[in-house]
Amino acid sequence: MNAIEVKNLTKKYNDFTLDNISFYLPEGSIMGLVGENGAGKSTTIKLIMNAISRDSGEINVLGCDNQSPGFEKLKNEIGVVLDEAYFPEVITAANVNSIMKHTYSNWDEKAYFDYLNKFSLPKDKVFKDFSRGMKMKLAIAVALSHNPRLLILDEATSGLDPMVRDEILEIFNDFTRDERNSILLSSHIISDLEKICDYIAFIHKGRLMLFEEKDRLLEEYTVIKVSKSDFEALPPEAVKGKKVTNFCVEALVLKHKIPPSLETQHTTLEDIVLFLAKGDGR
Repeated sequence: MNAIEVKNLTKKYNDFTLDNISFYLPEGSIMGLVGENGAGKSTTIKLIMNAISRDSGEINVLGCDNQSPGFEKLKNEIGVVLDEAYFPEVITAANVNSIMKHTYSNWDEKAYFDYLNKFSLPKDKVFKDFSRGMKMKLAIAVALSHNPRLLILDEATSGLDPMVRDEILEIFNDFTRDERNSILLSSHIISDLEKICDYIAFIHKGRLMLFEEKDRLLEEYTVIKVSKSDFEALPPEAVKGKKVTNFCVEALVLKHKIPPSLETQHTTLEDIVLFLAKGDGR
């Protein structure tokens, strides 16, 4: 089963359109949702959670149409962390536990306090005095503490130092070792996505530029640095993006469409995304 299925999804605003995007998240997998600010990542997540209405298309979450009456009950099985943590300023982490155990039918108090300890979060400090990093860690602790089958995370690692990010990414990895559990993770930190994601969906200016298994992307694409004459000799369909300097051309190409004699460079997911975003092929 797919944890999320999005088919031909469209949402129109006066100055922006999320344009007919389709992707799926297989159960037990982690998908990275990539794109610049304003690309449509947060809009997509809000549509998946039915926080805003779609203009057309279909969305199924954990086997349920997200506009059906049964979706509200299903939200017990979805942990959500948005790019900002929203809790009343005067409550403490201990107060959050008291609230959440009356909100989620499957709230796990022990797991919650274990996460507070793991993240070094004070139980009695008021929320308004938390740093951004502490606020995000509290939101992640809540999302993980009601036995969800699906995590939907919008910039959940932003504002965290690299050591804490690595710790949280490991927790996400552990979460999906249970084959029933899945994660949709939106992030600007593409290196984080490369570490843990099985699938990548790249949205650019409201359009889905690619949806693919991460390992296949890294196998299919590579960066080369060649002279302008060698570049002009490449098949046009091989070139997916380029950067021209006074001395050479750096290009993102499909490996199987270039001569094997050409020297390739180590290519990261960030390289692929940046070249594709420029849209400057042959």
